[in-house]
Amino acid sequence: VQLQASGGGLVQAGGSLRLSCAASGRIFSSHIMGWFRQAPGKEREFVARIRWGAGSTYYADSVKGRFTIFKDNAKNTMYLQMNNLKPEDTAVYYCALDRAGWSSEESNYDYWGQGTLVTVSS
Repeated sequence: VQLQASGGGLVQAGGSLRLSCAASGRIFSSHIMGWFRQAPGKEREFVARIRWGAGSTYYADSVKGRFTIFKDNAKNTMYLQMNNLKPEDTAVYYCALDRAGWSSEESNYDYWGQGTLVTVSS
C-alpha cells in the first residue's frame, strides 16, 4: 500500500483546510487509517483515525470539535477537514495505515505517506 497526502498550505487562524490521503492498493474493512502531525521541534503526535469498514472515528482532544476525518471508499481516499485552525495546528501532517488494531500509537501503523505542510498564521 502506498499513501499520498496532499492539501496542505498556508491559512490564517480561524480558516479551514481539507487534507487528502489517496491510497494505492487494497484497503480492507478492518484496516485503520489515521492522521498524525509533527510540529517544528516536537515529536509526531496522533490527530485522528477511522476504521475503513465501519467508519468509526476517534480524535485527539486537541482537535475534537474542529477536525473531521472521513473517507470515500470508492476513491480509496481519506480526508481530514480542519476548521477553526489555530497557529498551534501548524505542522507536517502525515497519513498512515494500520493493518490491525485500533491505536493512536504511531509504532502500530505499517504504512506512511510523505507528509503535507500546514501553516496557520496568527
